Amino acid sequence: MRYTREQVEEMEILLLFDLASIQEGIKVHKAAGSEAVAATKRLFDKGLITQVDGGYLTDIGFRAAEHAQGLQTILS
Repeated sequence: MRYTREQVEEMEILLLFDLASIQEGIKVHKAAGSEAVAATKRLFDKGLITQVDGGYLTDIGFRAAEHAQGLQTILS
């Protein structure tokens, strides 16, 4: 099974979060591109982030970001 384009875009958004500080969120502006905006909205709809345009990671979002960032480290 392969990752879909949408899943890869969502993982790219999760990679933007600084896991060292849960007090740091992100804001995805419309100028970021339609793919990034749509991926951020999907993460919000899935309950992984607190705002439709970014915000902070939820508890499950933090775990997802840990996994995404861990995978990136392993594959790098």
